[in-house]
Amino acid sequence: MGTVAGPPQDPSPEGHYQFRIIVLGDAAVGKSSLLRCFAEGPAGGPATPCPAAPCPTVGVEFYSRTVPLLPTGKAKLQLWDTAGQERFRSITRSFYRSAAGVLLVFDLTNRASFEHVLEWYHEAAGERPPAFLLVGHKCDLVAERAVSAEEAGHLATTLGMAFVETSARTNCNVELAFQMLAGSIQQALGQGPLAPHRGCGGIRLITSQRCHPPPAWGEPQERCQC
Repeated sequence: MGTVAGPPQDPSPEGHYQFRIIVLGDAAVGKSSLLRCFAEGPAGGPATPCPAAPCPTVGVEFYSRTVPLLPTGKAKLQLWDTAGQERFRSITRSFYRSAAGVLLVFDLTNRASFEHVLEWYHEAAGERPPAFLLVGHKCDLVAERAVSAEEAGHLATTLGMAFVETSARTNCNVELAFQMLAGSIQQALGQGPLAPHRGCGGIRLITSQRCHPPPAWGEPQERCQC
């Protein structure tokens, strides 16, 4: 499994970010269950299993959640859940061109979904590659496992990303996966194509609003520049 590396100092410790994250992978690998578990959380707390997604995603669905960024910042994650069926590919492509981060999800019990990871990776990378995280889902189904951790970890290393195993059913490493990806995006800030000022629409810097003291008695007040 991947481990969380300590991110560098936040470029704007008092500011907050908004990261656009897309979740890609074959149909039925558990993308929606994973997202719902993270965004909505289990009713009984962190150790409680998350409910399964009610039905397959059609097109794109949206979630959001704010997470902390070291040392003192935070990021609102815009989470885009995409349909894995081929007939929806032309719709979902338009949504992830400007993503700051991508969760590449495969089913640990489905060999074919793992073999399709490369195809999803090349489709999402484009000219301005986002941050990636490889996620092996359904790690609770030990007896049905078709992909080893070593093999998946090797692929992740080859593609230059971390790897983590998750289970929405048991709420295993769900929080960790999204924190790892948010940390990877933070590390890439200012170092390359993910810098907001270089045209990455998937990252927004939301600066803190400071209150100005009222003018002294007799001083003219500033007029609104709207």
